[in-house]
Formats: sequence, structure tokens, C-alpha cells
Amino acid sequence: MSNIEELERRITAALDRIGKHVDNLEAVSPASVNPEELAQLRAELEEEKLVSGQLEERNKKLREKYDAAREALEAELETQRMATAKLDMEMQRMRAANEQLRSSNAALREANEKGVGEPHLINKAMLAELEGLRASRAVDRAEAEAIAETIGLALNGQLPQLEENV
Repeated sequence: MSNIEELERRITAALDRIGKHVDNLEAVSPASVNPEELAQLRAELEEEKLVSGQLEERNKKLREKYDAAREALEAELETQRMATAKLDMEMQRMRAANEQLRSSNAALREANEKGVGEPHLINKAMLAELEGLRASRAVDRAEAEAIAETIGLALNGQLPQLEENV
């Protein structure tokens, strides 16, 4: 970064010198112009043009690197959003299954209190419990997939690392 600042300072100084000499050239007649000094100024101008071009190219490369890192982060963010949405959907499914299980268990308890063992309530409670277990497993799987995907991206180098010069 200090290298860029040094180059910018040099370009500014050279342009100032050139500007002074141009003002002097306008005031001086063509016969009094020193050819060596003019050649030196032209050489300095060419050198500064070269340095300016190099700075522009480096700036372009840094911008491309920044844009690529930003795009990778946006893609990762979208992947994480999708994983979170899937996880949320599975969590809602699990909540619904748990609510159904609580309702079935309450009905089963009422039937047992009355001394009436109703087979359909037992079946309903078992089905609700199975759905709750499936939903819980789906939530666990969605969490594991989200974690595995994040770890996989990190191991494959797809998660951009912050660089000092960016």
C-alpha cells in the first residue's frame, strides 16, 4: 500500500515539474529551449505514464479480486439462507408433530382415566410419536447437512479468505 502512495507521490511531483516547465516553455522562445532538458522531461513523462499504467492495471486486478471475493461470499450467503430455510421448515414440521403428539397423549390419558382403552387413540398416539421422531431426525439431518456444507466449502477453499492487500 505504501508503494502505491509512493508512486502516486512521484507521479504528482513529475506532473508538477512538467507543468512548471510547460509554463516556462510558453514564456520562453523556442530558440532558448535546452534540448537536453526537454529530452529529460520527455523521458520523465514517459516513465510516469508507464508507472500510471502499472497502477491502473494493479487497481484493475485488485478490483477483480474484490469482485470475485464478494461474489463468492454472496453465493455462500445464499447457500446458507437456503440451508436455514430448509432447517426452519423441518423445525416447523417437528413442532407440528410434537403438538399432535401432545394432543394424542392428552386424549389417551383421558381415555385411561375413564378406564376405556381405545385402540384408535393408542394407534393415533403411536403415529404421532413416529412422526415426531421422523421430524426430529429430519431436523438433525438438515443441521448436519448445513454444517457439512460449510465445512466442505471451507476445506475446498471456496470460502474466500481476507487478504491484507485487498
